[in-house]
Amino acid sequence: MTNLFNPCILIPVYNHEKPLPGIVERLAVHQLNCLLVDDGSDASCAAVIRGLAEQYAWVDSIRVEVNQGKGTALKLGIRALLAKGYTHALQVDADGQHDLEDVDKFLNAARQAPEAVVIGRALFDASIPKLRYYARYLTHIWVHINTLSWAIPDSMCGYRVYPLVSSAKLIQSIAMENRMGFETEILVRLYWQGVAVISIPTHVRYPLDGVSHFRAWEDNLLLSQTHARLFFGMLLRWPALLIRHFQ
Repeated sequence: MTNLFNPCILIPVYNHEKPLPGIVERLAVHQLNCLLVDDGSDASCAAVIRGLAEQYAWVDSIRVEVNQGKGTALKLGIRALLAKGYTHALQVDADGQHDLEDVDKFLNAARQAPEAVVIGRALFDASIPKLRYYARYLTHIWVHINTLSWAIPDSMCGYRVYPLVSSAKLIQSIAMENRMGFETEILVRLYWQGVAVISIPTHVRYPLDGVSHFRAWEDNLLLSQTHARLFFGMLLRWPALLIRHFQ
């Protein structure tokens, strides 16, 4: 049996070799194990990931040989951590955009409500690209529609704590988006299954190494397709969702 709260840090990585070592070094203070999921990075980044796993006893890594998207990396990481006996995954992005001073806030919230998913509500500075800034609001609107609630104020912030049992069960039971849209889709589907959502405001900036792998047109198109699938799923669930909302 696993402990009630046994978290591990989960970092999906794709060609962010410059900020990654500093992120891992700053996370050492929390005395948690860490899994780096290499989503088919180039040789230079793959070497950095291997080096971090060799340098720190608390860091492990697994690799997807060909880049398949952030969703694929997160699915792989969530399943791997559950198999290792962890109960929760603290997801931090590899590009340095997240405020690591808030790690304890996320962990404490998950510890107090272990069945819930804890999500970041991003507070941006001027570094966020304008197209992404406005696209996020469109996603927020769709998420409110597809949950018939305000329970998920920000479904795109990658700073979060997943409860591994419910998350892995969902991943096993249904095919979800493999790229950026996964982070939105899994939250909506967890909500549909009755999982509580806890939101924590956190400062976010874009990104320290000047590299973003968000493909403006392609990923927004995939997100639109994801929202459409979720909309039809909502139509099948709307009576129960409305009852839950007003309760």
